Amino acid sequence: MMGEYIDYEEYDDEVEYYAVRPNKTQIKKDIAVLFALGETMSKLSIAHLDSLDLPENIRKAIGEVADMPPTGARKRLLKYIAGQLHKIDVTPYQEKLHRIQSKSAHAVREHHVLEHWRNRLIHEGNDALTELFDEQPDTDLQRIRQLLRNIKKETDTGKPPKSSRLLYRYLKSLLLSGADDQTESADEKDISESNA
Repeated sequence: MMGEYIDYEEYDDEVEYYAVRPNKTQIKKDIAVLFALGETMSKLSIAHLDSLDLPENIRKAIGEVADMPPTGARKRLLKYIAGQLHKIDVTPYQEKLHRIQSKSAHAVREHHVLEHWRNRLIHEGNDALTELFDEQPDTDLQRIRQLLRNIKKETDTGKPPKSSRLLYRYLKSLLLSGADDQTESADEKDISESNA
């Protein structure tokens, strides 16, 4: 009897495996995320889209979707793209896309800050210049004053706003850490030419 009991225990230790059906709701959610990813990619510029290094069939389909009007055919092509994206690991592409979008948002914020300072300097004059100098002690006050005089002359005579663009570039080199020294030397050359 003892031998029958041991056999019975060994039988109980066996593992039975059951097939697990995929969760249809989760699959639909995943496809919706991939559909939205395809839609977002279709709005990228060609250079940004090429930087993602997508497989050729997906890259070609996204290029076609970008040019299509919002019709049923476009939706079908986006579903095709979502299906193709479902077959691959999209995590690296999502990360690259996030970096592209973050960089674009950061550039827009920087542009608004520079535009704000340029407009304040043009319209408020010395008050804004004093505040800028308090924030950035290495500001070249003489250079900014010269640019502001040139902007006033250009506005009065109806000339193109060359000095306004130079002021923007100078503020960019002053306020943003990643400015090139080459841009500054080119700007100095343009200032000396505009004074002549």
